[in-house]
Amino acid sequence: MPIPTPHISAKAGDFAQTVLMPGDPLRAKFIAETYFENPVLVNNVRGVQGHTGFYKGKRVSVMASGMGMPAIGIYSYELYNFYGVENIIRVGSAGSISKDLPLRSLVIAMSASTNSNFAAQYGMPGLIAPTASWNLVKKAAEQAERMGLVYKVGNILSSDTFYDDAGRTLEWGRMGALAVEMEAAALYLSAARAGKQALCVCTISDSLVTGEECTSEERQNTFTAMMELALEIAE
Repeated sequence: MPIPTPHISAKAGDFAQTVLMPGDPLRAKFIAETYFENPVLVNNVRGVQGHTGFYKGKRVSVMASGMGMPAIGIYSYELYNFYGVENIIRVGSAGSISKDLPLRSLVIAMSASTNSNFAAQYGMPGLIAPTASWNLVKKAAEQAERMGLVYKVGNILSSDTFYDDAGRTLEWGRMGALAVEMEAAALYLSAARAGKQALCVCTISDSLVTGEECTSEERQNTFTAMMELALEIAE
């Protein structure tokens, strides 16, 4: 497929080797305006903002993914396969399904269980285990230690259902899942298929265990530790 693609209007070379990928376009805009030197808007198709700039001398990009696995599946596929992006780091929010994860703590997702059928497209004779890239997991954990952050590394749940009618999300916690979000599994599968690297780092925005939650404005503008960690490990 030639570029621009149906979903990204950027030209060849507009994206850096590493792209941070929040779900929210306003969070992408916040990251670019807060942390980038000389940010340039390289995509705004459907309002899904993509920016490229410099962070401490490193060329880095940020682009929103929208919500859900179909959305991040499209954007990650096009970035990996048509724009030459090597690393995508999802920086998002997640709901805790562990009593040991307070609001604003971080989860570095080593793997992503899912109730989605996204992996069926690959036609594998079994179940694929969507897994992060070890290099990025290791770097993120080491950087979190240096920054003195509250974090856990482990499995998360990527769910297709935000409003869980069956009420079964918390059951994943019994199998060790730390938190629930809606994108990481598709990102990890897209990266595996393309031979590229991926990581999901999430900030706990609410707890399904305690009922606590952050406001939408707090989710957009105050999850800076996660953003800074991702920028520090960008390659």
